[in-house]
Amino acid sequence: MWAWFSLGVLLLGLVPLVALIRVVTMPFDRGAYWAGYTFRAVARVHGRLNPLWTFTVRGNVPNDPRLPYVVVSNHESFVDMLAISQIPIEMKWVAKSAFFKIPIVGFLLMLSRDIKLVRGAKGAGAHVYTEAAERLSTRTSVMLFPEGTRSASGDLGAFKDGAFKIAIEAQAPILPLVVHGTRNALIKHDWRFGRCDAVVQILDPIPTAGLTLEDVDTLREQVRDLIAEAKADLAAAA
Repeated sequence: MWAWFSLGVLLLGLVPLVALIRVVTMPFDRGAYWAGYTFRAVARVHGRLNPLWTFTVRGNVPNDPRLPYVVVSNHESFVDMLAISQIPIEMKWVAKSAFFKIPIVGFLLMLSRDIKLVRGAKGAGAHVYTEAAERLSTRTSVMLFPEGTRSASGDLGAFKDGAFKIAIEAQAPILPLVVHGTRNALIKHDWRFGRCDAVVQILDPIPTAGLTLEDVDTLREQVRDLIAEAKADLAAAA
């Protein structure tokens, strides 16, 4: 109960601050970098307040936070978003439309200019591509889960093409992440928090300069293989 209460208080307290930052910085921060960075700070603070969870970031954090990446990760749990937000760079999340309907959270997502995905809607994929390209053009990274949804079994699923098409068309490097240990932090379709000792492993960026859409399949499988190998290593070391 304390974990939920503290999260709610943090989110509620952030609304006026994020709104103020968005208004003040709008003339020179078209991508809402600083509004989003402030919103994502809730995950870093809550990670310290929640006694049930421990998050560790490993690997090299990008030196230039404004060099835009297409960030991709495996997807174990809703808590992946909080774990990945421990990385101190701003990235715009491609999130399903249901998140935008959650009170307070949805408003903060909108202020932060995260990208809404309306699954099943006509033109939904094209909308995400356009919005992601626009965010990248403002020197802000975008974040996608190429599996498309959380893995019910914990096994790594097949990757969809979207993130890799976006990266190639923008000639933006891919930044692969591996999340391990969040699966029991918040069970799918259950409100209760569980204990977790989670790791977010940052892998080396993969350049896309010179690639074309004909290289999507190769790039997709290259990234999936890297994530699968690192995921297995983290599981073996746990």
